[in-house]
Amino acid sequence: MFRASPFHLVDQSPWPVFASLCAFLVAGGFIFLMHLKISFLVFLGCAFLSLISLLWWRDVVRESSYLGFHMTMVRQGLRIGMLLFIVSEIFFFLGFFWTLFHSSLAPVLEIGGVWPPFYLEVLDPLGVPLLNTVVLLCSGVSVTFSHHSVIGYDFRGGVLGLTLTLGLGAFFTGLQGMEYFESSFNISDSVYGSVFFMATGFHGFHVIVGSIFLGVNLFRMWGGHSSGFQHVGYECGIWYWHFVDVVWIFLYVSLYWWGSL
Repeated sequence: MFRASPFHLVDQSPWPVFASLCAFLVAGGFIFLMHLKISFLVFLGCAFLSLISLLWWRDVVRESSYLGFHMTMVRQGLRIGMLLFIVSEIFFFLGFFWTLFHSSLAPVLEIGGVWPPFYLEVLDPLGVPLLNTVVLLCSGVSVTFSHHSVIGYDFRGGVLGLTLTLGLGAFFTGLQGMEYFESSFNISDSVYGSVFFMATGFHGFHVIVGSIFLGVNLFRMWGGHSSGFQHVGYECGIWYWHFVDVVWIFLYVSLYWWGSL
């Protein structure tokens, strides 16, 4: 169907309504999980939300790769939207850093007047946290290699670099899970535990989301949906992954290294 407008006028779709209902089911499921210890609704909501997201992404892929609706102005709008989303995520993490420095620069008497609290055994910044830092930095290098390979129409190198990036992301997630399991404190141990698990936990969640983001692009690359000229979805995924890398560097320096002095 030919459209004279340089912008894509989105067709009617049921997925936004269904996705919002599934998100409501997930949120309500967490309430039942916390108060009644019923986990069925959470898993049901997550399963339906994943299915709706898959169907929604399928339609977007059809619009861009097969119907040709994502022209120059549409791609520019997608890039701007992704940049604004990353800016909103920066302010999201800024709240955690604000709490961290507010609590650490003027520690109250309830935690001994020192930071970290004197009764907590904090993690060694030269152990697993340093290894995780190296892993994420290496993943940033591999995804950049993959991007440059795609620009040069070397899709074999693009797939190889992206596969390595996803492997490093999974390795990072496993290391962080092991770190949580072996930690001597939990989220209820003063403001330090709250800030630590909230900040690193949400960062870990972003790593998982970024891995899914890049995984979808890997699947599309295998399907021949990307070209050296047009791969906006992959560009947005790379921006998001680099954002996750930068946030981790700030977390490592301020929470693990400086917070353990």
